[in-house]
Amino acid sequence: MTYAIETKAVTKQYGTKEAKFMALKGVDIAIEKGESVAIIGKSGSGKSTLMHILSLMDKQTGGSVLLNGEDVSNFKGKKLDTLRNDSFGFVFQQFFLNARETVLENVALPLKIAGVKKAERTRKAMDALRAVELDDKAKNKGKDLSGGQKQRVCIARALVNNPDIIFADEPTGNLDSVTGEKVEQMLFDLNRNQGITLIIVTHDNELAEKCDRQIFIKDGEVVGSGEVK
Repeated sequence: MTYAIETKAVTKQYGTKEAKFMALKGVDIAIEKGESVAIIGKSGSGKSTLMHILSLMDKQTGGSVLLNGEDVSNFKGKKLDTLRNDSFGFVFQQFFLNARETVLENVALPLKIAGVKKAERTRKAMDALRAVELDDKAKNKGKDLSGGQKQRVCIARALVNNPDIIFADEPTGNLDSVTGEKVEQMLFDLNRNQGITLIIVTHDNELAEKCDRQIFIKDGEVVGSGEVK
């Protein structure tokens, strides 16, 4: 089987030989296309480090990362940036919106990076905003939105490039429970209706239980993995 993404014996070391810290210790995971997976663990367990390596935002010390069966561990520079921009969407606990730019400009950013012409950027960004019911806020500045609206803009930005995988790191951590549930529903709708693989990093058991499967991380190692019953 060709997996959407997998790791083989991935390690991550910080520090020097004299004072080294192993954040990941030979992690092997495989995530199927269209699957929703929660990577769950306590603070300091290595779950965010694993997500950064899976999403090619950080490089492992040892082992390999495969995307659709291809080893992408040694991709660098423009090749790496293009792969990440074309293949992945990101939703973080911190919104990372440009407060001075419009909602439309924030959503269109991945397309601008990809060199898409302005007319097409606008069309695709508006389509993404309609998907999260924020097309009426297209001309608003990022700073003028509520927390829930900002996170929905992040989801629109994450899906504007039609990614294969969306990575969500504590996506509802800064939201109240009602708004958080709406954001969760949007993410799972994208997963189920569009077949986008969804990888959520969280310490929230209730959110994790909504995923198809949970991968438990403790002290840099996978200590359990299986379907949610």
